[in-house]
Amino acid sequence: MEESTRLGYCIMASSFVAFQFLFSAVSPQLSPLLSRHYCSLPAVKKNEWDSRCVSTLHALVVGLFCVYILLFDGAVNANPICRSSSDSLCFQGDPHLVKLNVAITCGYLLYDLLLLLRYWKTLGDSLFVCHHLVALYAYGYVLSRGVLAYFANFRLLSELSTPFVNLRWFFDAVGQPRSSWFVLANGLAMTVVFFLVRIAVIPSYYARVLAWYGTPEYARLGLAVQVAWIVPSLALEVLNLIWMYKIIRGFYRAFCRPRERKAACSHGD
Repeated sequence: MEESTRLGYCIMASSFVAFQFLFSAVSPQLSPLLSRHYCSLPAVKKNEWDSRCVSTLHALVVGLFCVYILLFDGAVNANPICRSSSDSLCFQGDPHLVKLNVAITCGYLLYDLLLLLRYWKTLGDSLFVCHHLVALYAYGYVLSRGVLAYFANFRLLSELSTPFVNLRWFFDAVGQPRSSWFVLANGLAMTVVFFLVRIAVIPSYYARVLAWYGTPEYARLGLAVQVAWIVPSLALEVLNLIWMYKIIRGFYRAFCRPRERKAACSHGD
């Protein structure tokens, strides 16, 4: 086992412990200082609040790290499906930065799986369980073999939309009216960012996939890695398109319909 792989597993374990500590100890202590509404929430809502705080922190750390790698890690961008620094077909350098980021995410996914199982009656969602298990399967190859580093990093860019999704939930939890400018501004930002990091990147992503499809590097991945790469990607696109539709519909209802009704009333007067 390569040194970077051992380090990746250690980081994954540390990430799991850190996120569990943030959920159990840090968020319950800091949240009352950040919002007076936290203490009045029922226990179920407090659990979800703490969970979303952890989710937001993870998304910010991983998402910003992804941007840095995409902009400055020339080795990963030059050969997106390289195996490791010892592979003769790989560009110079081991994708250690991506493996570090993926290790953090795997630790988070394990923490979140445990949380879903622990609070299944209130937080459980079979779709999220399936998503996490598939993601862990695919990211496992990135950690163990250093393959598909560019594509794994590209996928993790989608985390940049998560803070806006969570902020919408926080606004609802504290009773912020959906017609307020805070909520509407966040809704607009969520719609734009979600589109940019999950929908607008689809052509670029699959253009890169097709560019490497059928190459010697692609063949050397093996069927298991190829399936872990292509099938979850296609399934994720379907989910992202469905979620994008729901976000646009929700934003339209919150932003446009009240103005249409106001205009209709004014016309009637």
